[in-house]
Amino acid sequence: MPPSQLKRLKASLREQGITGPQKSKKQKKSQNKNADERAQRHSALASIRESFNPFEFKHLARPQKFEYVSQNANNQKKILGRPGVTKSQGEDARRKSLLPEMNRKNRVGGIVDRRIGEDDPTMTLDDKMMARFEREQQKKRGGNVFDLEDGDDEVQLTHGGESLTFDHEIGEEDYDAASISGSSDDEDGFLKRKRRRDDVDGEVDGEAAPGEEQPERKKSKAEVMKEVMAKSKLHKYERQAQKEDDDDLRDELDKDLNNVLAALRGHMDKREPEAPKEAPRTDFAMNSDRAALLAGTSQAAKDKEYDTRVRQMMQDARAKPTERTKTEEEKAREEASRLKEMEQKRIKRMRGEPISDDDEPQQKENEEDDDDMSINDDAAEFGLAAAQQPSSRPVGVDDEDDFLMDDDLVATDSEADMSGDESDDASEVDDTMAMDEDEAEFLKNVLPDTPKAQPKAVNGVLTIGADSASSKLAYTYPCPRSHEEVLKVFKDVKIDDVPTVVQRIRALYHSGLHSDNKNKLADFACALVDHVSYLSNQTPPASLTVIESIIRHIHSLSRSYSAQIATQFREHLKQLQVSNDPTPGDLALLTAVGSIYPTSDHFHQVVTPAITLMARWMGLTTPASAKDIATGAYIGALCLQYQKLAKRYIPELIRYTTLCIKSPHATKPLLSAHSKNVLTAADLWSASPAFTEIFTPLLAPLKSTSQKSTLQTLNARLTTARLRRRPQLLHDHRPLPIKTSIPKFEESFDPNKHYDPDKERSEAAKLQKEYKREKKGALRELRKDANFIAREKLREKKDKDQKYEEKYKRLVAEIQGEEGHEKNVYEREKKKRQRG
Repeated sequence: MPPSQLKRLKASLREQGITGPQKSKKQKKSQNKNADERAQRHSALASIRESFNPFEFKHLARPQKFEYVSQNANNQKKILGRPGVTKSQGEDARRKSLLPEMNRKNRVGGIVDRRIGEDDPTMTLDDKMMARFEREQQKKRGGNVFDLEDGDDEVQLTHGGESLTFDHEIGEEDYDAASISGSSDDEDGFLKRKRRRDDVDGEVDGEAAPGEEQPERKKSKAEVMKEVMAKSKLHKYERQAQKEDDDDLRDELDKDLNNVLAALRGHMDKREPEAPKEAPRTDFAMNSDRAALLAGTSQAAKDKEYDTRVRQMMQDARAKPTERTKTEEEKAREEASRLKEMEQKRIKRMRGEPISDDDEPQQKENEEDDDDMSINDDAAEFGLAAAQQPSSRPVGVDDEDDFLMDDDLVATDSEADMSGDESDDASEVDDTMAMDEDEAEFLKNVLPDTPKAQPKAVNGVLTIGADSASSKLAYTYPCPRSHEEVLKVFKDVKIDDVPTVVQRIRALYHSGLHSDNKNKLADFACALVDHVSYLSNQTPPASLTVIESIIRHIHSLSRSYSAQIATQFREHLKQLQVSNDPTPGDLALLTAVGSIYPTSDHFHQVVTPAITLMARWMGLTTPASAKDIATGAYIGALCLQYQKLAKRYIPELIRYTTLCIKSPHATKPLLSAHSKNVLTAADLWSASPAFTEIFTPLLAPLKSTSQKSTLQTLNARLTTARLRRRPQLLHDHRPLPIKTSIPKFEESFDPNKHYDPDKERSEAAKLQKEYKREKKGALRELRKDANFIAREKLREKKDKDQKYEEKYKRLVAEIQGEEGHEKNVYEREKKKRQRG
């Protein structure tokens, strides 16, 4: 058990030599005379007190585990602070500063002594009295120590310790004259004002005579301002009068201007009267002939001719800069750059990368140019074998947008009531003028520049040359807006003449001819999509040349009505998704999709669903008949045609082709078609690293058939693919050495100090640390102030409650004493009466 506090205190006193055996008087006297011993005694007692109160000191929360040697090792403090002493000092400081402020808060009244020298103990009583007297006199004068008009010479303006002096001293009168009149030369005005002021002073006083000299009186501020305002008004009046004189002189000169002009021209009449008539104003820039022409006409005729000339100028075509004729090298260079840009955009669309909005208009133009350039070679792309058949286009026609029409074909419509009136013709001409360049080029052969005599109609049918006598096609047709209306229009038309009728309907209802034609052509294009499917499903099917021509028309219309045509294609694809049984009409629409839209895009609203449905059919269907094998061959060819540029792998194609080759229903022509698809796929995916794994399963089925050439070609390609393969290797690069740096040596290194080579960053970190420390200290002090205020308020409340309680008890005791006294008096009086 540790010793008690008393035993520890006695032991500490004995160890320090404060207590011990009793000393003699001589030793005590010598000890009192020795100051060093007294100091040692006080320090020993202080150390004993500190050791007996461990809560008075603040130590490290976690002392250092290992000691290290540094320059500051000996200066490290074992005791960080004395919380008790600090708290008591802060409490005393708050009682001196914060407590009086809290007591004065919300208090009104009180006397504050603001006399001069009241709080200055260095000033004597005489100095205080003199300073107060000077201030009182200054307030009575009401002036300012820096007032220049004051005659007091006690205050002198200085600059840099030297007084402000001038080359020539300015007297008081000169200063007043310069300050009031604004000019030192206006001495007469100043003397007049001074004389008037003296007269006024004499009249007010009533003592001085008018002729006597009076001392000059200082002007008041109101008088000075009145004089300034009067002088300002005087200057304003003079400027106004001068301006009016100038205006009068200018008017007189303007009246004589016509005479001056006539004199300059040499037409001045010598017999001109004194008051000549006002001559008409002419312009020297006007042509002499035109001036002579207008001289004898009235003003109304002049205005009319002016309006006519203005309208003519407005109708004149504005001049446009002509383009420089480019050389063949420049044209070739521009064409090469355009093709490169188109290829880059196509690759971006194939990868699914976004294309900026600024590139879309140029992209559409490039697509149109591509269509025009490849229009002669796209027959094979349709898969319709139309290359061997005669073309449906007339000679000289390169596109469905180019029409070879006679002048008899006029855009007429019964619904639009365009029967050939002059007003309607004028409106059509205006609409044609308002069209853009593409539409004007489209109608350059439809609407002729010079009207010609139209041939007479025979039974409502017009003829255009020798071939029209046999066909007898009408020039005007209503625009069908649904497939039922299309069938009604094409009811009496031969199947070979359908493209011609479609061509004429597009010309009759071009969007540039009427505002409602856009909606009509959009519905007509959707009806053509349905008609392609209808013609393909017929037995026997329609001519492939006719279907190809209609698809070309749809392709041409899709440039203007892409959203409507795409929606119509998606409707047919939805029906195919539900049935999962492709018909000839569905195959024709899938072919049209591949020729109308770009199939290499990463995602397309029509192409992506189409190829997904084809892959789905090949993946979920097993060939059970020759029809399935033929359909699979055609769909496989379409899939390969879709991936001609993108070269994406379609696993369902290889699976279905293998099943078709193994099928017992396969005939020799069907096997030849599938073998052609296999070779096309091999060419398409020859660069794929998985070529061997893709085409190896096809070797066994091909061996059982008679397609030896296909088998030999595939074996050769597989051998080349195996030789091209290489085993995987690690990256072969030279070994990189480890970066080494010479360590920086600090002579006076301190682990508690940060060494940052960046001076600005170091200063910023130091400032941030100081800011945090100051903020933390400020918050701590605010919390302490709040706690102190709360304690003081609580103490005041307790004192107030205690006083109230004492007062309440005292009053109750007094009342009870009075009541008891009165009660005793009443009882005595009652007893006395009872006895009496």
